Amino acid sequence: MKTAIVTGITGQDGAYLSRLLLKKGYKVIGCIRSHSGSNLSRLKYLDLLDKIELIECDLVDMSQVLNIISTNKPAEIYNLAAQSSVSLSFQQPIGTLEFNIHSVLNFLEAIRILDPAIRFYQASSSEMFGKVNALPISEVSVVHPLSPYAISKVTGHYICINYRESYGLYTSCGILFNHESYLRGENFFVRKLIKGAFDILHGQKEYLEFGNLSIKRDFGWSEKYVEAMWMMLQLDQPDDFVICSGSSIALNDIVYYVFDKLGISRELIRINPKLFRPTEIEDIYGSNEKAKTVLNWDYNMDFFKVLDLIIEEEARNYGKQ
Repeated sequence: MKTAIVTGITGQDGAYLSRLLLKKGYKVIGCIRSHSGSNLSRLKYLDLLDKIELIECDLVDMSQVLNIISTNKPAEIYNLAAQSSVSLSFQQPIGTLEFNIHSVLNFLEAIRILDPAIRFYQASSSEMFGKVNALPISEVSVVHPLSPYAISKVTGHYICINYRESYGLYTSCGILFNHESYLRGENFFVRKLIKGAFDILHGQKEYLEFGNLSIKRDFGWSEKYVEAMWMMLQLDQPDDFVICSGSSIALNDIVYYVFDKLGISRELIRINPKLFRPTEIEDIYGSNEKAKTVLNWDYNMDFFKVLDLIIEEEARNYGKQ
């Protein structure tokens, strides 16, 4: 039985990836900051808590990273843990850079020292590209990070490439665009929108307030995106892949679809100019051709179908603790 270590296991992707790995016969070990302070609700929702092992580990403490690898001898490590809020990264740049960079470096050094055969997946981000001169974004597009979070992800990405090229380690980076599900954090646009729409239906809110809804983004379905993560570590040679839907959709089309589907008047959509970002990029989408060709990743899911799935789960669970 293969062992996989998953950091960020309590998040949307960590939970779905763990379920996928269990189905494929892995022993799954999750790194968490603490048993008392970690939110295990997603793992509980997917009924995974009694099927995985959770271990406390401070990823910026090299001795703890060395210990978890030497003790558990994983075949694969999926590094999904990060301070992932762009806005928070401006408030806490030092903490964001320290955690998001040192955690990657500690894992790769530990792998180099203990077992160079371990395969390592790094969660890179489409935020790395920032200002783009040409669309779609691909694996060879020029990076231009616009936030401390994006800078940290660029650094982690190139650390992985450096260890791959300098030491021959199996390090692969997944450059994921927005991907959604019911397990997405409620501070992210789509989940926040759908939860807010149900709040209106249940008399908890009178309207929803938004910033710039004319911008377009590339959205997908989380469960399919974590499949690509696993596929990347099954290749003979490590490589980096953009994982995306391959097209963009305007935020106002998403809002209109949700309101119309739930029978909520569009008059309850309020635009607040104070929520506009000063350096907002109008349109971003990626190319998934490499993933489809090399990984045989078969993503072709319409995003309105994704919205339907999230709305259905919200309807089943709204109001439950």
